[in-house]
Amino acid sequence: MSNIFHLAIQGGDLSVTVPFYRDVLGCALGPAEAGRYQDIDFWGNELTLHESTPRNSKDDHKERERHDVDMGNVCVPHFGIHLSREQFDQLKQRLEQHIEYFDPPYIRYKGQPTEQETFFIEDPNYNVLEIKTLVAV
Repeated sequence: MSNIFHLAIQGGDLSVTVPFYRDVLGCALGPAEAGRYQDIDFWGNELTLHESTPRNSKDDHKERERHDVDMGNVCVPHFGIHLSREQFDQLKQRLEQHIEYFDPPYIRYKGQPTEQETFFIEDPNYNVLEIKTLVAV
């Protein structure tokens, strides 16, 4: 891992959450301590999932805080990654077979040099992730 950043989050039941990052997102696994944590190579960044009490359901999180930005209301907190167009399209295609979007793909900053396509998803412990790519590269 290049460790551009390190983020540690509650992973809930790691036997459920780790396969999502490995098998659905396609991330490689890093060091782990059974029953305690699992490092994920999150596109060259170190994401550590800590075993925690699993969140019960989406219903527990219906009233998530959202902030107004250019394209609408985004859930806060969230984290994510900028991908190349090719990686983004491959991941988007793979995800459509496995998950329901938290916020489906859309274009932001349309017509500007920073135009990007983005979408939001949730992991099995209801952590929100944003995946994006620049449109005009």
